[in-house]
Amino acid sequence: MTAVIGLGNGLVQFLSWWHKRGAVASAPTSAAIATAKDVLAGLVAQQWRDETVLRSLCDPEPMPLPWHSTGHRELADRPEIIAKGTVAFPGLDVHIADMARNFRALRCRRLVILGGPGTGKTTLAVQLMLELLRTREPQEPVPVLVSAARWDDRVYRRLQDWLAASLATDYPALRAEALGTDIPETLVTRGEVLPVIDGLDELPETARADMLTALNRSLYETDQLILTCRTEQFAESVEKIGDALRAAAVIEPQPMSPASAADYLEACLPPVPHPVWPQVLAELRKGTVPAMSEITSASLGLWLVRATYIAPRVDPTPLLELGRGSAAELHDHLCDQLIPALVSARTPAGGPPQPFRPQHAWTPEQVDRWLTYLSRQLARNQEDVRDMAWWHLARYTPSRTVRTGVAVAIGAVVWAGFGLLAGEPYLGAMIGLFSALVSEILIGSWFTESPGHADFHLRGRLAELVPALQDGLIVGALGAIVGWLMAYASGKPVFALKSSVQIGLLSFVGFVALLSLIRWVESPTAELTARSPRSTWQADRNLTAIRIIGGLVVGFATAGVLLYSGLPTGMAIMVGLVLGLLFGLVLGRHHAWLAYKLTIPRLATRGSLPLRAMDFLDDAHRLGLLRTEGPYYQFRHIELQQHLANGRHGAPAQEPRPPTRRP
Repeated sequence: MTAVIGLGNGLVQFLSWWHKRGAVASAPTSAAIATAKDVLAGLVAQQWRDETVLRSLCDPEPMPLPWHSTGHRELADRPEIIAKGTVAFPGLDVHIADMARNFRALRCRRLVILGGPGTGKTTLAVQLMLELLRTREPQEPVPVLVSAARWDDRVYRRLQDWLAASLATDYPALRAEALGTDIPETLVTRGEVLPVIDGLDELPETARADMLTALNRSLYETDQLILTCRTEQFAESVEKIGDALRAAAVIEPQPMSPASAADYLEACLPPVPHPVWPQVLAELRKGTVPAMSEITSASLGLWLVRATYIAPRVDPTPLLELGRGSAAELHDHLCDQLIPALVSARTPAGGPPQPFRPQHAWTPEQVDRWLTYLSRQLARNQEDVRDMAWWHLARYTPSRTVRTGVAVAIGAVVWAGFGLLAGEPYLGAMIGLFSALVSEILIGSWFTESPGHADFHLRGRLAELVPALQDGLIVGALGAIVGWLMAYASGKPVFALKSSVQIGLLSFVGFVALLSLIRWVESPTAELTARSPRSTWQADRNLTAIRIIGGLVVGFATAGVLLYSGLPTGMAIMVGLVLGLLFGLVLGRHHAWLAYKLTIPRLATRGSLPLRAMDFLDDAHRLGLLRTEGPYYQFRHIELQQHLANGRHGAPAQEPRPPTRRP
C-alpha cells in the first residue's frame, strides 16, 4: 500500500510538472515577502514554544541570566566596529527584554554567546530568539535557530545557500504557491532572516575553523547573526584562522548569585511546598551549602534541581546534606535522580500523541539501563560522540550470527516451497542451498549501510530515466539473441523465435523494472534534509517495500513466461516467487531498516534495548532526555550522557509525593 501511494504521488508530481513546465516564474511581491515573513515567524514561535515548555525556560519566568562582554580581547573584533560608543552587555542581572534591547543596539546586530558546558548558551539563544520574535517590527528579520552540525561547507560554500536550503526543508509552508516562487532564497538574499546558529563547538576542530571562515566570507555589511559555542573551542578556531567573527559582540556568562538562584527556585515552588524548602532556600541565600551554590550558579544545575526535586514534589532534605559536600557528588546525585523524576512526572498520554508525554509505559530502571547502553556505545565512537542514529544500532552488535540465521531461514523456506508446491524436494534443496549462500554473502553489507528513501520527483531527473530505458532495450535485445541461440541449437527454429521473444521481453522488464527503475528511485537520505529519525526510519522501510514489489513484478513476469513455456504451475510460481523476493530484498544500496529489524531482537534478548526501540527513543525525546537533530537523536544534556557512560549511579530515586491541588 505504501509503495502504491508513493507511485501515485510520483504520477501527481509528474502531471503537475508537465502542466507548469512552460510557465514563467514571477518574482515575489513585497506583500508576498511580508506575508512569508509572518508565516515563518509564526512557525518558528510555535516550534520553540514547545521546546521552552520542555525545558521550563519561561515557567514561571525566564531564568536569571547574568552575561557580560568577554574579557578576552583576542576573541572579539574592535569595540568601535561592534557598537556605537560603549559595548553593550555590562554584566548585570538584566531581564531578557533588556538583552534583546542590547542586541538591537549593536551596529551590525551580531552576537557570539560563549561559555562552558551547562552554562546556558542554548538557553540564552532560545530566549533571545523568542524575545526578538515577540517584539519584532515588520522591517526586522525573522530569527531562526539552526544547528551548526547541519552545515556542510563543502556543499554550501556560503551561509546564505545553506540557510535557504534549511528553510525550504524545515518550513515547507514557505514553498506554498500562494507566496510565490523561491521564497526561502528570496528571504535569505534580502536579509530577512536572522540565523541563530547553535553549537559551533560540536563540530570537529577543522570544520569549526572552516565554518568561522565561511561566516566571515559570507556576511554582508547588514547581515545579522547569533552564534553559540564553548569558549575553549571558539578560542581555538579564532587562533587557527587568525581572525574573530567580524563586527560581532562576544559575551560570556557570570556565575548566578545564590540569592538569584534561590529567588528563581522559590518562584517555581507550588503554593504549598514541602516544609523543608524554606530551610533549603535560606541556606542557599546564606551560602552555607557551597556545593549547591556552585551547582545552581549555572542554568543546567538550576534546571536539574527543579526537575528532580520541585516537579516531582519530593523531600529536598538531600540537597541540604549533599549541598555541604562536594559539587561533584551533588551533580552525580541530581543526574541519578533525573530519569526517575521525569518518568514519574510524565505518565503515558493514553490517547492522541502529546508533545511532552510518552506514548508507552517504561519503568525508570528500564529507561536508565537502555540509555546507559546507548551512552556507552556513543563513548566508543571516536569520530562522533553526540549523534545517535537508529541505523547505527546494527553496528553495535556482531552480525555474523544474525546473517547466518537469516541465510539458513531463507534456504529452508525455499527448500520447503519447492518441496511442497512444486514436488521437487531435491531441486528445492539445491536451490535453497544456493539461496542461503547468496544471502549470506550479500546480507553482510546491510549492517553498515545508511538509510535511503524513494525519490519520485521528476523535475530535473527525467534525463536519468532515458539511460535506464536504453539499457533495458539493450539487455532485452541481448536476452532475445541468447534465447534464440539456445533454442536454435536444439534444432527447432519455430521454438527458437518463441524463446527469443519470451527471454528478450523478460530481460527488458527485469532490467528496467527491477534494476534501472529501482536504482533511479533509490536515493540516500541526506543529513541536511532529514526531518526526524522516525521519518528516515519510515522512508527506508517504504523503500524496502517498493523494492520487494518491484522484485515480485519481475518474479510474476518470470512465472508467466515459464507457464507459457509449459513448465508445471507449481514449479513456475515457486521459481518466480523465489526469484522476485530474493531480487527485491537483496538488490539496492540501502537496507538499514532490514538490518535494524534483524538486530533489535538480539539487543532485546540481552536487555540492551526494548523490541520497540524506536518507540522508546521517541518517548525518551518526549520525556526531555533526548533531542533530535535531523536524522539523529542526541542526549539533551551531554553531562547526563557522560554520567551514564561513566557508570556513576547512586541510590534509587525517592517516591514522589502526590501533587498538591491548587486552591
